[in-house]
Amino acid sequence: MKNKNTLFLGSALFLLAACGGGEEATTEAAAPEVSEEVIVGLTYPETKTVEQTDDFYGTIVSDPYRWLEDDVRESEEVAEWVEAQNAVTYAYLDTLPMRDSIKARMTELWDYEKFSIPTEEGGKYFYRRNDGLQNQYVFYVQEGLNGEPRVLIDPNGWATDGATALSATSVSPGGEYVAYSIQDGGSDWRTVKVLNVESGETMDDSLEWVKFSGLSWHPSGEGFYYSRFPAPEEGAAFQSLNFDQKLYFHKLGTDQAEDALVFERADNPEIGVSGYVVDKRFLIVVNSLGTDDAYEIAVQDLEAGETEPTMIIEGFEDDYSFIGAEGRTLFVRTNRNAPKGRVVAIDLDNPLEENWTEVIPEYGTVLVDVSYVGGKLIAEYLKDVATTVLLFSTEGEEIGEVELPGLGTAGGFEGAKDNAETFYSYSSFDRPSTIYRYDVETGETEEFKAPELTFNPDDYVVEQVFYPSKDGREIPMFIAHKKDLDLSKGAPTHLYGYGGFNISIRPSFDVTTLAWMEMGGVHALANIRGGGEYGREWHDEGRLANKQNVFDDFIAAGEYLIAQGTTSKDQLAIRGRSNGGLLVGAVTNQRPDLFAAALPQVGVMDMLRFNKFTAGRYWTDDYGNPSESESDFKVNYAYSPYHNIKDGAEYPAVLVTTADTDDRVVPGHSFKYIAALQAAETGPAPKLIRIETRAGHGSGKPTDKIIEEFADMWAFIGYHTGLELPEGYGE
Repeated sequence: MKNKNTLFLGSALFLLAACGGGEEATTEAAAPEVSEEVIVGLTYPETKTVEQTDDFYGTIVSDPYRWLEDDVRESEEVAEWVEAQNAVTYAYLDTLPMRDSIKARMTELWDYEKFSIPTEEGGKYFYRRNDGLQNQYVFYVQEGLNGEPRVLIDPNGWATDGATALSATSVSPGGEYVAYSIQDGGSDWRTVKVLNVESGETMDDSLEWVKFSGLSWHPSGEGFYYSRFPAPEEGAAFQSLNFDQKLYFHKLGTDQAEDALVFERADNPEIGVSGYVVDKRFLIVVNSLGTDDAYEIAVQDLEAGETEPTMIIEGFEDDYSFIGAEGRTLFVRTNRNAPKGRVVAIDLDNPLEENWTEVIPEYGTVLVDVSYVGGKLIAEYLKDVATTVLLFSTEGEEIGEVELPGLGTAGGFEGAKDNAETFYSYSSFDRPSTIYRYDVETGETEEFKAPELTFNPDDYVVEQVFYPSKDGREIPMFIAHKKDLDLSKGAPTHLYGYGGFNISIRPSFDVTTLAWMEMGGVHALANIRGGGEYGREWHDEGRLANKQNVFDDFIAAGEYLIAQGTTSKDQLAIRGRSNGGLLVGAVTNQRPDLFAAALPQVGVMDMLRFNKFTAGRYWTDDYGNPSESESDFKVNYAYSPYHNIKDGAEYPAVLVTTADTDDRVVPGHSFKYIAALQAAETGPAPKLIRIETRAGHGSGKPTDKIIEEFADMWAFIGYHTGLELPEGYGE
């Protein structure tokens, strides 16, 4: 569910391929020799075991490393373990011959100007910019399209380590104020402040215990809506479960204690509550039970003076995103009776489903987002994972298409219904994000902000293939590499995947990906099931009892790349973040013979206790609830990375990455997993963990930490896949 009045800065990370299967290629590169200087001294810290068992429906499950779940900020014993693990890991990474060269070159590649999509209020344009290597993006304003940019918020001075970030921003109607949230050390908790745009001064307003919340202004500009949780108990802020979220209204110039409660679900504290304003008139209140896109909706007509929101959609069954309005008729994107999405009009005076009017019917491709700008509906679709954009009248007539530069990802298209101006971004694996201004009335597109490139996109090739999974399902995969790369003997290949929570991983630019390809590697992105690339059915086929499909899809991607001669088992590395970290842990257990190296990042590794911490309880939509369902327990226990390490099997080189301040997927997941992996007999390849400080789950991470982390990861998988840097690389 998208907050139309909140400006977020997002970044995607990933990659690309056409059809087939075939037998495994006969040209296999020799496994890289593990040199003496690298392997000598690699002795893992001793991790104690504490007898701990749980009885799941008659199955006794051992959990000897549960003590590692304790918060590193509260447990001296866990902190000492972290220090010991990092000492071994960094000593090993220091021996990798290409690490410094990769870091130097990646720093050069990163040093270019970057922009976010602007938002306009009162003739002022607000956007974020990074001059190249700044740890955090800076928030700017300019008067008119050609005005002189002025810095409004620069978070780079907020912390000496650069780890305090500007999170959400929301501009008031008329552009007088900016409400913004601060993220410290990567935590999901936010502190909200307000800035006076004219004076540039931060006001006294300060809101705490805000998490998973947008900031959306009342049409009067007198204040804004936000969501928060009750203050947690002392010492439990980073691990305790989050319950009883409520929607509040904050009036400018008042103390948070005076904020008005707008909406709560006292009947069920597990329900999350958020809100955003549409058409500068309607407050849309969104009720959710988890990560599934299934909501109950309440609406309040602020212009009509309604005193509280009225529920218009009940039952947590379908997805709804409110686009705009004409009078008291709201345009809504939904997958109700349309797995790939459609647009309906809901008359608030007759809101029952039987009175809805279909405006844009379901197409053959997935409807990702819709905006109402300049009297037209702008619809973003996913066609085999790449963006296409169509224009419709409010009666549903298709009236045009936005021409995009190529196979990639576009997004944005926000604006006002009575103004034909909108902005969007476009990027692909070989093209950094460019910001365009689009005139809905004339169809004209012009560049608003474009980076100066330090490389030639024409030096790279991007293709898409479709390969069969274990059950015959055709899975799309993007493949990208330098055009002149010699693939006659295969090449070191980095395979990325996610596969969960209805999230579509689309083709977009990332400096780290470019660096890997520039070094001579192939980059592949498998759009496996569990995501939203093909709508609700694609998601459903990769969650709950169908979760094994996700792992089968990813394994089949590796087998396909090998069969086609793109790479070999000794040249193939895999990576995934969060739910993707779970993916990498699971497939490494299931097929340790298939990969040379594995990078599970901030992964969900204990599938029996994920719902015991912070936001983990929301994930039961995808993972089920092993605490309450025997069938869910059996499914999860069968693939849980922590519980399925094969003692006696030879594993690939594994570098786990996490952060001590991650309060999304608590680091205990990764701590327990690596402890179990190091204790098992899994062959001579290293099994290491890299634990970052003040970095959280990923958002808000400063540029220098990102570069250092990827230099370590690329050096690690480069070494273990036999990658040889081009002559003079990084010098």
